[in-house]
Amino acid sequence: MASKRASTRLPKPVQDRHGGWRVPPNKGRKYPAEVIPREEVIRLLAACSSRAPTGIRNRALITVMYRGGLRISEVLNLMPRDVDAKAGTITVMNGKGGKRRVTGLDPEAFAGLARWVDRREQLGINARARLFCTLKGQPVSAPYVRQALARLAKRAGIDRRVNPHALRHSFAAEMAREGKPMNLIQQALGHSSLGTTSRYLMHINPQEVIDAMQAREWDL
Repeated sequence: MASKRASTRLPKPVQDRHGGWRVPPNKGRKYPAEVIPREEVIRLLAACSSRAPTGIRNRALITVMYRGGLRISEVLNLMPRDVDAKAGTITVMNGKGGKRRVTGLDPEAFAGLARWVDRREQLGINARARLFCTLKGQPVSAPYVRQALARLAKRAGIDRRVNPHALRHSFAAEMAREGKPMNLIQQALGHSSLGTTSRYLMHINPQEVIDAMQAREWDL
């Protein structure tokens, strides 16, 4: 059974009387984090505006959570100086438990992040502002990100709940499917124990486990 840490309290978005979408107040219900299929993540990214600064920012933010496996608090606390495009790394200065770690991003993900960094500079946003900030340089809040994800998911025609923790679970599941060792996934996620990481991987389809076992070779 998934732990309490692997759950989210985010309810489904509802439509208000003005035709907009919002996340209703939490009433204590818990929902397990879901793994979002890659094709749905692509649709989610496509739902972000490719021209508006906020769309470019949100697309980069989603990409970093999905391809970097960062927690929502970690990604929102990033500073521009924490990104090393030449090395292809992002430094999380204050992860869970105050731990520092360095994680990597693939070139395609970095290209999306670079678009936002360039737009930030064009807008004249102070370099001392958080990496993912408003157009006035103020911090972006976690509730805003959750509501933006719900809105984008609706626009993309995605029925499942899309939230920051689901993107993190999706990162872990994809790494496992690609054959990455569990201790590497553990370090990428910033987990203190393999037990926590293993709970993230319980979303993998049992048939995938069967197929992997049947594909093993043993020469007698």
